[in-house]
Amino acid sequence: MAGLNGGGTSVIVRLEIHKELVTFGKIATAIGDAGGDIVAIDVTRASKTTTTRDITVKVSDPEHTESIVSALNDIPGVRLINVSDQTFLMHLGGKIEVTPKMPIKNRDDLSRVYTPGVARVCMAIHEDPSKAHSLTIKRNTVAVISDGTAVLGLGNIGPEAAMPVMEGKAMLFKQMAGVDAFPICLDTQDTEEIIRTVKAIAPGFGGINLEDISSPRCFEIEERLINELDIPVFHDDQHGTAVVILAGLLNAVKLVGKQLADCKVVITGIGAAGIACTKMLLAAGVTNVIGVDRQGAIVSGESYSNSAWTWYSENTNPFRQSGLLSEVIVGADIFIGLSGPGVLKADDVKNMAADPIVFAMANPTPEITPEEAEPYVRVMATGRSDYPNQINNVLCFPGIFRGVLDCRASRITQEMKLAAAKAIASVVSEDELNEYYIIPSVFNHSVVEKVREAVMEAAYESGVARRRNQRDLQDANHE
Repeated sequence: MAGLNGGGTSVIVRLEIHKELVTFGKIATAIGDAGGDIVAIDVTRASKTTTTRDITVKVSDPEHTESIVSALNDIPGVRLINVSDQTFLMHLGGKIEVTPKMPIKNRDDLSRVYTPGVARVCMAIHEDPSKAHSLTIKRNTVAVISDGTAVLGLGNIGPEAAMPVMEGKAMLFKQMAGVDAFPICLDTQDTEEIIRTVKAIAPGFGGINLEDISSPRCFEIEERLINELDIPVFHDDQHGTAVVILAGLLNAVKLVGKQLADCKVVITGIGAAGIACTKMLLAAGVTNVIGVDRQGAIVSGESYSNSAWTWYSENTNPFRQSGLLSEVIVGADIFIGLSGPGVLKADDVKNMAADPIVFAMANPTPEITPEEAEPYVRVMATGRSDYPNQINNVLCFPGIFRGVLDCRASRITQEMKLAAAKAIASVVSEDELNEYYIIPSVFNHSVVEKVREAVMEAAYESGVARRRNQRDLQDANHE
């Protein structure tokens, strides 16, 4: 999943201020001197001698909050009553809820939604299980499933700690695409148990979104579920990232006047996202992809304990370049970082081909900061929201699932993912395209609909859609 960003947060400090001992101006100055940015002030209570105010302050991190609190505590006449972090306030009691689509107002309503009327619906599904798609929430519901082993940039923090992320994902599904999603965090890291559990709960869902499951277990879990279920299974950390990166690259190469298939691409971080991104690039026609990890480039002929790396060595790096990143990046057109902070140096960018394209995706600190790369790079993208060209999975998964649910696809094919990438790229018009705008905003409302339409069309062409499209229905009506 797209990880943490460095955009900061805000806190609300509630202060009791003694009017005769201190002015608000002195308080504002203390906050400003500590680096805080006051964005709102509310008076909650006032008397002849004191006022109580809630002051909303933008801060960069918890340590910054502590320095502001310390500065306020040093002011005579100020009593700190409470400090509230707005991010934590948004999470109180969780961020989602279940609500009925219609009210139950009387006995007649009750008899229809529950006993005895519901029995007729149950038997209709029993006689024809496909009717579950039209008569239950299955038609519009996705399970967001994690075991908490690879959460954001936090690592293996467990299922309970993973819940806020999965809840957030469910919110995005609903707000962006009208898809009902439910977070399910499993208290097991056993591959077989995860597969069995997901299969057991699958009847209630129209799709499965796997999230934040560590590599290499995530590969087997996804592959097995795809083969053993008849609903779409999508590991967003792999394929969502790959789709959005490809979308950005399609526009980036257009901007610099290159053909993607002719580019030399170097990727650091050959985990779940790195391998999926590589497969997506190969499917898009790129032939020269070199994967680099801490030990250097992955090369055919070498022995790797990781079976995914064995596949990687056999399908990439056609010229068998070896060496560290600084060596293999010479002459590269594109760098994609899915690794860690500071991996790419300014000298590395200088040694790339003309008009280099750099996608530094590590969060919260990218492989190279835009400030460091700016003198040498032509197009720069990161995973952060406070820089231009944010590569964010939110551009992908809502539209993909909206499309597969609407056409009742049995799986998500490579053709559907390629179609999604092209659809995202198409949102940026020729007139809009520039070095600082190669990918649309996550709040661009046309993204989901374009992705939905492209995914559905590709699903019909791939033969995995089980619901007839409108064109087929029109043809049938004329027969």
